[in-house]
Amino acid sequence: MKKVIIVLIAIISQAVPAFSQPRAPLITPKDAKTRLTADKSIVLLDVRTLQEFVEGYIEGAVLLPYDQIDEKSAAAVIGTRQTTVFVYCRSGNRSAIAATALLKLGYTKVFDLGGIISWPYGTVKGIPKK
Repeated sequence: MKKVIIVLIAIISQAVPAFSQPRAPLITPKDAKTRLTADKSIVLLDVRTLQEFVEGYIEGAVLLPYDQIDEKSAAAVIGTRQTTVFVYCRSGNRSAIAATALLKLGYTKVFDLGGIISWPYGTVKGIPKK
């Protein structure tokens, strides 16, 4: 009986990774700031609500609420699937969900910045002038 249980555990442990969600690598605010300054092609994606966005966002960010991410909206806001994307929200929960959604859509260079509450470089209020 012990051997059967051990074999079952081994089989299950091998199968679990196949069902796991893709996860975007985390990026620190410091590394994100450095890369955003050096590479203007990076898309900084705010996945909060419009109301949260206008109350304060990271300069240069574009808004795409996490619950509105689909193939069409992502392509319109981000562009190609090879574009580098840094995703953030308020605390990090929605950014993880959004980053996973983008990976599932085929975006290959997605990084989870976490929450704006951890961003030490200041924010901008209002609607962007673009």
